[in-house]
Amino acid sequence: MTETEEARAPSGGPADALVIAGLVPMSTVDWPDHLSATVFTQGCPWNCFYCHNQALIPVRTPGAVAWGEVRDLLGRRRGLLDGVVFTGGEALRQDALADAAREVIDMGFAVGLHTAGPYPRRLHDMVERGLVDWVGLDIKALPEHYAQVVGRPNSAAKAWQCLHVLLEAAADGGPDFEVRTTVVPGDVTADDAVEVARRVHEAGARVYALQQARGEGTTSRFAVVAPGWDAACERMAERIEALGWDRFTYRPA
Repeated sequence: MTETEEARAPSGGPADALVIAGLVPMSTVDWPDHLSATVFTQGCPWNCFYCHNQALIPVRTPGAVAWGEVRDLLGRRRGLLDGVVFTGGEALRQDALADAAREVIDMGFAVGLHTAGPYPRRLHDMVERGLVDWVGLDIKALPEHYAQVVGRPNSAAKAWQCLHVLLEAAADGGPDFEVRTTVVPGDVTADDAVEVARRVHEAGARVYALQQARGEGTTSRFAVVAPGWDAACERMAERIEALGWDRFTYRPA
C-alpha cells in the first residue's frame, strides 16, 4: 500500500469529512506558549506500544465529533484562542486535514500539528501551502530500532525525512517546530534518547523536548515507572540539554 492509499480518508473531501475522535475546547499544553483548541483525529498507521491514545489507532472507527462542532467553537472563541492543534491518532493520515486547516486559518486562527512522521510528503504539502504554523514532531528512536517501537517496517526513513522537511522549510521562513522523544524504562527509547537528541541537534533542530511515557490510556503491559527511573530521566535530560538548544523542555510523566 502506498503512502497516498494508506492516508486516504473515506470521503476524501472537504473539512466535514475529517474523522474526529475528540475535541478539547481549550488547552495550555498542546502548543507551547499558545492557548489552543485541540482536535483529536481518528486513525494512525503505527502501533507504538506505549501510546496513551490507543483507542485512536484503529482507522475504521467512526468519528465522535463533527467538524461543525469545531467550526462553531471557533466562532465563539475569536479573541480567546490563539489557534487549533490537530493531533491524533495521526492527523496527516486524512485528506480532509488540509481543508480543515484552511478553514481554521480563514477564521483567523493559527494551526498547530502533532505528527509522528509517517507521511513526509503530506507534511511537505501542508508546509508548502502555508497550512501549518507550528509542528510537534516525534522522533522516537534511532533508525535501526524504529520498527521495534512503532510496530511497522520502513518507518524510520519517513520520520527522519519529516525532520528534514521541517528543517528545509525553516531555512525559508517556514513553521516553527519542536522535536520530542518519549522514553520508557528498560526500552530502546531510553537507550537511544541521548543519541537521538544529538543527531537531531546535529541536523539543525533547535527546539527539543524529552518526555516520560504515561501509563493511562495504554493497553499494553509495560512499566512506566521503575526503581531510579525519575533520576535516570533527569540525568538524561541534563545530558540532552547540554547539547545546546534555543529551547529545551523536560516533561515528566
